[in-house]
Amino acid sequence: MDASSVENDLVNILFTEEEILEKLEEMARRIEADYEGKELLVVGVLRGAIMVMADLSRALERHVETDWMAVSSYGSGTKSSGVVRILKDLDTDISGKHVLVVDEIIDTGLTLSWLISNLSSRAPASVEIATLLRKPEALAMPVTPKYVGWDIPNEFVVGYGLDYQERYRNLRCIGTLAPHVYS
Repeated sequence: MDASSVENDLVNILFTEEEILEKLEEMARRIEADYEGKELLVVGVLRGAIMVMADLSRALERHVETDWMAVSSYGSGTKSSGVVRILKDLDTDISGKHVLVVDEIIDTGLTLSWLISNLSSRAPASVEIATLLRKPEALAMPVTPKYVGWDIPNEFVVGYGLDYQERYRNLRCIGTLAPHVYS
């Protein structure tokens, strides 16, 4: 879906599809260098990371194993409940593996902090994070991603996997959602 389809719902466009793909290419080059000679398991966090995971994986010029997890701390609202549940666990045994968790955004860090702790308890060789976006002002838990596309202000953003009530995920860009949509 193009931004023109929902232009009245967006305050502005932060990143175009071209800018996002370019940033993911940059991240892929760093990941390749850091994991040269190592087997890598890339774990996407469902559902939001679908776009990032797909395009980052395609940008990698090496073999990677992939898997998915679905965790939730939101329920139906826009604020985190603080209680994290695994909705879909990994199908892969990660013991002894280098794991790269891919997410589309780090907001409060509550869910991702819990997820990293959970994965680290499974005896991997390493666990790192790659995220397209991070909101430093919103962080409530110390989460230190190894790869960050952009730091953004603490605004409600949608597109490229990011949603509001399951809408806007298929938007090809990332934009700030207009308050009249969610107020």
